[in-house]
Amino acid sequence: MTSQYRVNYHLRSHKRDNLIEFIKGMLLTPFVLHPHDEESKATQEQENANRYAGIFGSIEMLIDEHRELLQAGIPTHSRLAKLVPSIGTFFTRLPLEAAFRHINRTNRISARKHVPPSFNDIRRILNMAQVMAIAPELQLVTFDGDMTLYADGQNFADDSPLTVLLIRLLRQGINVAIVTAAGYGTDAMRYEQRLSGLLRGFAKEELTPAQVARFYVLGGECNFLFRCRADYRLEFIDDTMYASSSLRSWTDTQVQQLLDVAEAELADCVRRLGINAQILRKPRAVGLVPHEELTREQLDECALSSQMALLRSQGAPKSEPCDVPIPFCAFNGGSDCWVDIGNKLIGVQILQEMIGSPPQATLH
Repeated sequence: MTSQYRVNYHLRSHKRDNLIEFIKGMLLTPFVLHPHDEESKATQEQENANRYAGIFGSIEMLIDEHRELLQAGIPTHSRLAKLVPSIGTFFTRLPLEAAFRHINRTNRISARKHVPPSFNDIRRILNMAQVMAIAPELQLVTFDGDMTLYADGQNFADDSPLTVLLIRLLRQGINVAIVTAAGYGTDAMRYEQRLSGLLRGFAKEELTPAQVARFYVLGGECNFLFRCRADYRLEFIDDTMYASSSLRSWTDTQVQQLLDVAEAELADCVRRLGINAQILRKPRAVGLVPHEELTREQLDECALSSQMALLRSQGAPKSEPCDVPIPFCAFNGGSDCWVDIGNKLIGVQILQEMIGSPPQATLH
């Protein structure tokens, strides 16, 4: 079997989300037990839709119970926690039944005879439910950059249809932020180049100073924050004005020591794998940039080797990169490999703290 994924192939555990897999299994039962009858297509499609909707309604109630017990301090006592032990925190209700019916009107999931509800179907329904739940209270929307708002390694295009949507959010008083792994230090012009099409869109639509001031860019995962000025240029905000207590606790000496470990490990990968590559050191990151195309497996090896070396250096070889004293990201970027200090979760939390947006009013 082949795959088109070049990014984090061996690290894509999120592609098998346990909650989604649980929902998939629940939906498979009516798909298998109630096949379509050629003589009553419309009726059976509606019956199937009702069965699927009922399942989503039941899961909605499980989530409600889980949230109630979370507030009571005993989330592990919920039925959902017993069915899906890895379940996380829900900051809002999720109207899953309504979201399913909305998606089904367009995608006709219940009309399919040969393809059961898929991972992507369920993720789309979960996303729709989250949008429905958060819309009345929404204060902050954050986006990834590469492979979300624009193609990997490319700039935000002048003709991107997303420009109109992002401008609409800003005009409605919602804060918009791009949280990206791209790290150019405090060089605002480099970020302006990547987002040139969007910033020109702001100018063309003559957004007011108050509107553009709600647009942020957070680079290097969580290390370099910029805000849009009235002249549609980006202005660097010194981290002493926003950094959370966890970020302030990282001294520059500690950061550089950690990057020394990452740099040494990447150098060992170059030697061990016979890679023709350059190692680049930045203030809060270190990366391996090959002079020739590497295979996905080579890049994954570099990322995983760096991750294990950094976990060992912090005395936590069995922990996750987000659960150590200095969190970090080690990732295969598709054509290169990078280690960044911090992560996007910290980046979103910094923005929440700065803007005053609680988790239940934030969408990433």
